Amino acid sequence: MPRFLLLALSAMIASPGFGPQNRAVAPADPAYYSVSYTEVMASARATAVAAFREYRTAVRGQDGYVRFELFEQSGRPGHFAIIETWRDQKAFDARDTGTQKRLLTALQPVRISDYDQRPYKVLTVASPPAPANRQAVYVITHVDVSQNPQVPVLLQRQAEASRREEGNIRFDVLQHTMRANHFTVIEAWRNQKALDSHVSASHTKQYRDDLAPMTGSPLDERVYEGVE
Repeated sequence: MPRFLLLALSAMIASPGFGPQNRAVAPADPAYYSVSYTEVMASARATAVAAFREYRTAVRGQDGYVRFELFEQSGRPGHFAIIETWRDQKAFDARDTGTQKRLLTALQPVRISDYDQRPYKVLTVASPPAPANRQAVYVITHVDVSQNPQVPVLLQRQAEASRREEGNIRFDVLQHTMRANHFTVIEAWRNQKALDSHVSASHTKQYRDDLAPMTGSPLDERVYEGVE
């Protein structure tokens, strides 16, 4: 090989952008999510919502706080799902736990279930969600599967396809920090028609068919309304 070609090839190999070893790897999203469920007496719904709003006001100023979202199951007053977002787990661990103790104390006289709180990290999350509104339809699903490396791939693929649908507002997938085979899927759709179209979409059918043999229990899929 002529000497000038050898020199040119050497320069290409030494250049910063040459070769797969120099491909930038996006850092993992460090956000920490607390997903909680609780039920209160239907007659005490207003009391519970007031307690949640007071809690949200109290945590807003704490270091690392990002977002507090409250959802109520459609047709079941007093059945709530709560999603808190923090900068990272360190910020969540360092928060003032007294604010949550006050929330639990306020709920104690009216609750009919425990305050079930679970820790999650990001599997795939798009842009920050829009504020909750009464027109949107929310779906929160707990996915319990066998340990299979294909499951995160299926969930990511479904999230990407769903985000491209007309009427989709949000499609996020969270993974349990300690039980890697447990996931929470958070969907938001412009209206019921958009949700119905998504459910019947070919990619949704394929996702369910592919996931079914790996599930440890039926999908716990519930429809919610946002509580502002």
